[in-house]
Amino acid sequence: MGDVAELSPIHPAPEAFSRVRAVLAEAADVPHVTVSAIRAPNGLAPFAAAVGAEVHADAAFQRATGEEIDELATGRIVVLHDPSSPEEWEGDFRIVSYVRAELEHELGPEPMLGAVAWSWLTDALETHGCAIRAAGGTTTKVLSESFGTLADRPSTIDLELRASWTPVLAEPEDVAGHFDAWIDLLTTVAGLPPLPAGVTALPGRRR
Repeated sequence: MGDVAELSPIHPAPEAFSRVRAVLAEAADVPHVTVSAIRAPNGLAPFAAAVGAEVHADAAFQRATGEEIDELATGRIVVLHDPSSPEEWEGDFRIVSYVRAELEHELGPEPMLGAVAWSWLTDALETHGCAIRAAGGTTTKVLSESFGTLADRPSTIDLELRASWTPVLAEPEDVAGHFDAWIDLLTTVAGLPPLPAGVTALPGRRR
């Protein structure tokens, strides 16, 4: 997929982070999902790697819904590493996730939507056998309305889910399970079922 982090030659990466970074570099496209390397944000931790993904509708999905929609959801996941193990992290790695998807209008007023979206994340992590600590997050519903010369545009309601958690990794390569769980979250938010059994976002990962 290409490089997933910018590293300073003055501060070589610890072995554990290099192994995590290598796993993320293997991330590949899967059905409905396009994966790409993105620049990690600066200043969050001494070392960081980031991956972005977009969920696309195929022709069958468009026929079933009657809507000509291409992009169903988008997101990014950042793996941070701080060898000093910040107290609030409860570990030396931290995963930060952002997911956004347009909702059907009838779901907009649903009062439990935030809690349901959070359960999608925790269920995906549990399904992939991911142990975590210090998890937290927020959900936001964004209503966009157009006026004036843009009044013909239909209003939209988007769901944003921001979350972070500390992965408990027996081996650095175990971060693959967290990434696969995140892909499942992204497809669920997009209104698609999780990836079929046997299809992973990171090829060759041990099950």
